[in-house]
Amino acid sequence: MSENAIELTSADFDKKTSKGKWVIDFWAPWCGPCKMMGPHFDSAALEMKGKVNFAKLNVDENQDIAERFEVMSIPTMIFLNDGDQVNRASGALPKEQIKRLAEESF
Repeated sequence: MSENAIELTSADFDKKTSKGKWVIDFWAPWCGPCKMMGPHFDSAALEMKGKVNFAKLNVDENQDIAERFEVMSIPTMIFLNDGDQVNRASGALPKEQIKRLAEESF
């Protein structure tokens, strides 16, 4: 699990993401590309701390949220601003690309 990103669940997703800028990593423990991207996501979260909130959502345990955002493959990152989706990206991305997408989204 990430040291710099919080874990979201179906129970707290809407409450926590309704305010602020969020990058949500939709992932699963069995997903190889998700494991590869994990350290990059964590590093981007650390470098952008205080500007953007980073969180992870396990799609196996929170299928309702994955379905709502029509996540068809993982890893997928959804960028939310005050609860509204403003961008998305799929596939394992390096830290610099994650940061660039966050900066462009907000």
